Amino acid sequence: MSFRNLSIKTKLVAGFGTLALVVLLVSGLSLYALNRATSGFKAYVDGLNARAEVAAQLRSAVDRRAIAARNLVLVTTQADLDVEKAEVLRAHDDVAARMTKLREMVSREGVSETARGLVAGMASVEARYGPVATAIVGLALDKKQEAAIAKMNAECRPLLAELVKATDAYAGFTRERQHEMVAALEADYGTQRNLLVVVSLAAVVFGLMGGLLLTRAITGPIQRAVDVARTVARGELGMHIDVNSDDETGRLLGALRDMNDRLTETVARVRQGSASIVDATGEIANGNADLSARTEEQAASLEQTAASMEELTATVRHNTENARQASELARNAASVAQQGSGTVGRVMDTMNGISASSAKIADITGIIEGIAFQTNILALNAAVEAARAGEQGRGFAVVASEVRGLAQRSSSAAKEIKALIEVSVAQVSEGAVLAGEAGKTMGEVTQAVARVTGIVDEIAAASAEQNRGIEQVNQAIVQIDQVTQQNATLVHEAATASRSLDEQGRMLNEAVAFFRLPGRAGDVAGVADARRRRALPVGAVQFSG
Repeated sequence: MSFRNLSIKTKLVAGFGTLALVVLLVSGLSLYALNRATSGFKAYVDGLNARAEVAAQLRSAVDRRAIAARNLVLVTTQADLDVEKAEVLRAHDDVAARMTKLREMVSREGVSETARGLVAGMASVEARYGPVATAIVGLALDKKQEAAIAKMNAECRPLLAELVKATDAYAGFTRERQHEMVAALEADYGTQRNLLVVVSLAAVVFGLMGGLLLTRAITGPIQRAVDVARTVARGELGMHIDVNSDDETGRLLGALRDMNDRLTETVARVRQGSASIVDATGEIANGNADLSARTEEQAASLEQTAASMEELTATVRHNTENARQASELARNAASVAQQGSGTVGRVMDTMNGISASSAKIADITGIIEGIAFQTNILALNAAVEAARAGEQGRGFAVVASEVRGLAQRSSSAAKEIKALIEVSVAQVSEGAVLAGEAGKTMGEVTQAVARVTGIVDEIAAASAEQNRGIEQVNQAIVQIDQVTQQNATLVHEAATASRSLDEQGRMLNEAVAFFRLPGRAGDVAGVADARRRRALPVGAVQFSG
């Protein structure tokens, strides 16, 4: 399989994988150089330099011990003796400790035999110098300055000079080794640096070359695909596209080739169908216009019908209200007639009571008339007796005369009352008869009013039912009118839509005319033949106007 037939993923993985290996190689060399430098620096710091510091500390302790021993011989007071004694002992312990540490350090792996020999010489001199220094301290503490000075000059000074020489020799050897190690580290650094520079430059060159090759392998077919897309965007469909790879970009060019062929066929078919769409939409628009006019006429008729039904509804509603009022008045009249019948009955009862009372009054007046008659007879008898009595009965005669006159007037009044009562009784009887006839008439009136009320109620119920029916009819007409109005609106919208569709069909025709097809415009068969024309060089795109 050739490189250009590999997928973009494989190409990218191969390219970046190789670059990663190069980076890994550079990183490994860098880590190796860094490890060598670290090891050398650690050997310098933890080995040679550490031993040099211990040797310097040993030399300082030797000097302090010698100075303290000399001072111990020279001082005279006990306090000064104690101070210098303590300093001598402390310095002697430091010398012993530093010597032990230095011998342990040179005994490790990697230390040269020269360094070990120099340290062994220092230890040998210190083994001989230590007892001498201790003896001098003892003499000085025993106040034997002369013996101490003599021992110092005879034994201590030569051994001290030999010890100082041995420490200086080790210090010189250490300085030489330090210079040698620094020079070796610098030389190794230069070598590693040059190697890293060379490898890094080689990695950069390899990365640039690989990037260029990978970029050309990816962007070349993509650029050809972009050219194809731009050509299609300009409306030029008469092109030939050859594919020379099987990767994603090759498949993209193949898809663009198929898209161009399908688009060519589609544009040809759209050109053929757009004219038919324009004609059909014109006919639809004309039909919608006629339907809209008829719908508007029907809507106007329904509006007139709805107005007439509204008037009829108002009239029936008015009749229903009048019937309801008549029913209410009839009920009121029936109630009044019933009240009048009750009143006539009560009048008859009153007449009967008056008639009974008149009969009782007639009886009473009869009694009064009898009493007046008897009183008149008694007064007459009294007058006769008074006449018989003469002068003595004159006053009684006058009284009797007055009583007789009263009795006669009472009798006359009683007769008049009796005559009036008889007339009243006759009139009451006649009124009772008339009241009975009036009660009977009022009963008939009440029955007639009740029948009228029933008839009026039936009329009111029928009017209400008629009103409800007319209301339903009116609502149905209103709904029909609304539906008709909606239909008119829909028809208008359909007409508008058909006109818009017609306009869009024309625009579609104009838009499709933007594309230039191979061969005759709109020839679908010619488009199919264009698929078989793949005569261009590999990967090339040819455009034909």
